[in-house]
Amino acid sequence: MSELHISGLRKSFDGHTVLHEIDLAVESGTLLALLGPSGSGKTTLLRVLCGFERADGGTIEIHGRRVAGENLHLPTEQRKIGYVPQEGALFPHLSVADNIVFGLPRSQRHARHRVGEMLELVGLPTAFSQRAPQQLSGGQQQRVALARALAPSPSLVLLDEPFSSLDAALRTETREAVAKALAETGATAVLVTHDQAEALSLGHEVAVLWNGQLIQTAPPRTLYRQPATRELATFVGDAVLLPGVANHGIATCALGALKLIAPVADGRVDIMVRPEQVRPLAANEALPADGTAVEALVTDLRFNGPDAHVTLQTRGPSPVPVRASVPGHRAPAVGDILRLTVDGNVLAYPLN
Repeated sequence: MSELHISGLRKSFDGHTVLHEIDLAVESGTLLALLGPSGSGKTTLLRVLCGFERADGGTIEIHGRRVAGENLHLPTEQRKIGYVPQEGALFPHLSVADNIVFGLPRSQRHARHRVGEMLELVGLPTAFSQRAPQQLSGGQQQRVALARALAPSPSLVLLDEPFSSLDAALRTETREAVAKALAETGATAVLVTHDQAEALSLGHEVAVLWNGQLIQTAPPRTLYRQPATRELATFVGDAVLLPGVANHGIATCALGALKLIAPVADGRVDIMVRPEQVRPLAANEALPADGTAVEALVTDLRFNGPDAHVTLQTRGPSPVPVRASVPGHRAPAVGDILRLTVDGNVLAYPLN
């Protein structure tokens, strides 16, 4: 049984539809990353799930219990949801321990029920229990916020871009701690984010909202390799889109004849290649047995240390720009002429 089941969910503000007929199921123990650009409806969906906003139509079921539907809007406190907001929102006048037990029954609050267990779960020392929130770093505050959300053993945990205000190093550390804590409790969770790398690395499943519509839900690898639309391909990572022609599972374009991941109708297509698939060959490097290579001129280079982003122009009667991602130690120089081959199969979008 799905821990969270949404069917036909709709929400409008002042006549403007923000959520269009959302259907979504999240299985028990799954971390679903809800991904989308700003203004796509992610926060509105989270607020409707929490009960902060009333749905205009459709149904929501949590752990087999309907909490929203026709003539039904269960209050937030009755939905058995754990909620972690962007900034943690800890109470500054309460200690860490009192923040963690805040949502528990009075008797358990007085007994500081599960404080040590919850701190250990989120990777913090039990000695932190008597500290004030302002004595903690941003990442530590977010971990306490998660401990507070998990303390009542909720059916569902909702996280609203909880890492967005943290610096890069702290964000990675905190993400790993949060993911570990959720996995250890077997919690079902929905993580709202606009960070593609975050969604792909944390989510067991990734659901993409686009202009209020749920356009694809898939495991991270499938979403990245087979995005449903051209727009999604360029949103989830970098993508090179090349004009070409599909014929019996092979797409021919400026980078040669490439095998398709999934079949499409024969005819004109846009071919999607990820930059890391575009592989420059060294002068003495042999061509793969089943591959082809084309010449290209390096027109620009962005060196990042571990890797480098290379912009090239294919050579021939109809040159096209191409981007490649290569290890930093293999970065070419602007003006170099390289041979390019494509590693792996590619995706094609038919032209209507």
